[in-house]
Amino acid sequence: MKVLARLKLFFLILLAPFSGEAQETVLIEGSVTEESAQPLPFVNVILKKPQGESIISGTITDELGAFSLSEIPKGNYILEISFIGYETIQKKITAGGLNPIFDLGKIQMMPSAEALTEVQILAKQAAVSADLAKKSFSLDENLAQAGGSVMDAMKTMPGVAFDQDGKVVLRGSDKVVILIDGKQSSLTGFGNQKGLSNIPAANIERIEIINNPSAKYDANGFAGIVNIIYKKEKQTGFNGDAGLSFGLGALGKRKPDTPTDFGSYSVNPKLIPSVNLNYRTGKLNYFLLSQFIIQEALPNNEFTTRFYDDGRNIISQVPENRKQFRSIISGGVDYQLSDNDMLTFSGMFDREKHIDTSQVAFINLNQNTRNRLYTWQEEEITSFINAAVNYKHNFEQAGHSLSANLQYTRGLEDESYFLNDSSAVRIGRDKTNIRAIEYTTSGSVDYTRALSSGKIELGAKGRFRRLPVDYTIMRGNQSIIYPNLGDYSKWSENLYGAYVNYLMEKENYDIEAGLRAEQTEVAYTLDPQNTYYNTNDAYDYFELFPSVRFTYKLNSENKLSVFYNRRIDRPGEPELRIFPKYDDPELLKVGNPYLRPQFTNTIELAHRYSWDSGSLFSAVYHRNIDGAYQRIFSIDNSNPQYDIVNRIYQNTGHSTNTGIEVLFSQDLTDYWKLTSSFNVYQNAIDAFQGTLLFPYERPFFVEQSRDIAGDFKITNTVQLPLQMEAQLTGLYYSKKNIPQGEQLARYSVDFGFKKSIWEKRGELTLSATDIFNRFGLRQRLTGEGFTAVYENYYETQIVRLGFNYKF
Repeated sequence: MKVLARLKLFFLILLAPFSGEAQETVLIEGSVTEESAQPLPFVNVILKKPQGESIISGTITDELGAFSLSEIPKGNYILEISFIGYETIQKKITAGGLNPIFDLGKIQMMPSAEALTEVQILAKQAAVSADLAKKSFSLDENLAQAGGSVMDAMKTMPGVAFDQDGKVVLRGSDKVVILIDGKQSSLTGFGNQKGLSNIPAANIERIEIINNPSAKYDANGFAGIVNIIYKKEKQTGFNGDAGLSFGLGALGKRKPDTPTDFGSYSVNPKLIPSVNLNYRTGKLNYFLLSQFIIQEALPNNEFTTRFYDDGRNIISQVPENRKQFRSIISGGVDYQLSDNDMLTFSGMFDREKHIDTSQVAFINLNQNTRNRLYTWQEEEITSFINAAVNYKHNFEQAGHSLSANLQYTRGLEDESYFLNDSSAVRIGRDKTNIRAIEYTTSGSVDYTRALSSGKIELGAKGRFRRLPVDYTIMRGNQSIIYPNLGDYSKWSENLYGAYVNYLMEKENYDIEAGLRAEQTEVAYTLDPQNTYYNTNDAYDYFELFPSVRFTYKLNSENKLSVFYNRRIDRPGEPELRIFPKYDDPELLKVGNPYLRPQFTNTIELAHRYSWDSGSLFSAVYHRNIDGAYQRIFSIDNSNPQYDIVNRIYQNTGHSTNTGIEVLFSQDLTDYWKLTSSFNVYQNAIDAFQGTLLFPYERPFFVEQSRDIAGDFKITNTVQLPLQMEAQLTGLYYSKKNIPQGEQLARYSVDFGFKKSIWEKRGELTLSATDIFNRFGLRQRLTGEGFTAVYENYYETQIVRLGFNYKF
């Protein structure tokens, strides 16, 4: 009854913004032949409006019998093909926008003994078309995060949340794949999320959220796909824009620092210049995007209070005080080889250097004394080099194309930790260095053919990843670093995939169905000196991933869709890495080389209602997850001086995620637009018992839990006089259950302001995020022999002033 009552309450505020993207115009083409298959030139081809004589478009066939009608608005039409001495042909065209090109193929005309009179054609106005599987958001309309990163911009998007590691969460899950212009890249990772906080929103045209991807996408990411579309100028000549943003972060402290000399950084300065250049001439188009980040930051500020069953109560704080410089430069050239052939060369260089400094005090709350003082400094250099070549051939028939892509990525992580400990039981120093170089090579081929009422897509892909890791330890007196870890590991993954996807669009319905097949080979080789995992790991598996969508058009304003798809989430090297991270020596994060993938089956029923000034989207979804993996908290009592709490990745069995998502958008007046979103879901986690192997074998337990959770967002955008615009956004994430505990509620209020100057070539922006400093993350956890409160008051409160100029 409580669940029903909560659901009723949630339904009272089912509001959410939705912006669906579909093609606004279509192309219709084909060829006309006589009975003997010889082409018929000079045949009349006309397209008329419904219930009237008004002609939308018309043409005659050329000497080869071919015709083409372009820039046709979305709608339901009758195409009339007529020629003296032949029977008139009428073909119904349903152009809803999902299929932008209609290739009618060869149309055969039959002789007639009667002279034909002009035929009146009946049709009806097109239904409003939108792809219910995809939501698209323009960043030009996002003011509250102006001057920030893509991650900042996405915080205000409906249906999008973030966890404590900065990962995107869709409908309660962080298993999300990030694409750039439809492809994976080193900037956002292969199978793992990263880099969103370092992509400037100023260089992005729009962001697409795809909750139910078709078979043409990789099967990764059961929660969905985020596709980031970069700006690309189409004007001839030299053009682009340049921007400069200055900000201050962590203006206030949510919780006082524990007693150390350093504490946590506050009022952190940030300087972010960026430039986007484009030069188009003749058959060549050159493009260059760059961004530089110079800042102090607080990416993590973790308080962990541990209450042990024996009566000890200890709190520690790990502030990650960061000084950072990062440069991202990407560019390339499009070369129009011919009218039907395009070749694109592109590359990216991304380098970051940061220095993190922290003092960690361990406070005994019972006596209010400091047990130990732990100081560390991390110096890390990361870099990515990405090179790609893409070729596309357009056949003579519109919508008929073949493309091929080859990509190579080299990623470097060189991370040194300098560890200093001072306590009654230990005074010593350690140093560690991890050097990991990731090599990824991928190649793909994609084929698309437009049909008379749909299209077919075929493709194949191969991806090969190699990631050797060298681990160097310089032990000091009474070293805190686990012995017998070994000096290296080698991880590799080979993936082979192929897909077929078919779309059929009719007047009252459309169907999309596809099947993707993937063969995956994984190997993990450990240094024989490692005593915690006594065997190397190698396995392979073949899986099929079907996807189906059926959409029924109730009327011109309403569409109803049913989805089904099966997807996979593969653990990446960060989840598998065997070398612990020593930010907090009593709360160690470590991976698990024996992790296995998790599989998800999803069904969804979605509805969209559109009107002139707004839209309403609603969906009911259910996800069934097998082999889910996440971090498990467990005590390691092998050290006689103090307990260590390990946070180790483990597969934890079965869980389900069932929810309702509703999105609403409405122009209240000519100057005031309201968008809002609401997502309510039930997390159901089954009980599970497993075994941890690191640093010694011991059982762990996950108790069964069921809980209703939700998130709510509302954004008001107001047009002001003198070419000014203001935006106010409110976010609320409710309490929810997680393995071994619960995550508490949090909220944020963001503000943005924009003024256009110099005939809209210039733009001034002012933004403030998390004004009341309430978006930090808090969790309550229960483990064997202890309970804990985890709080991460990382930098969420930021004020930015920016300027951008278009030329």
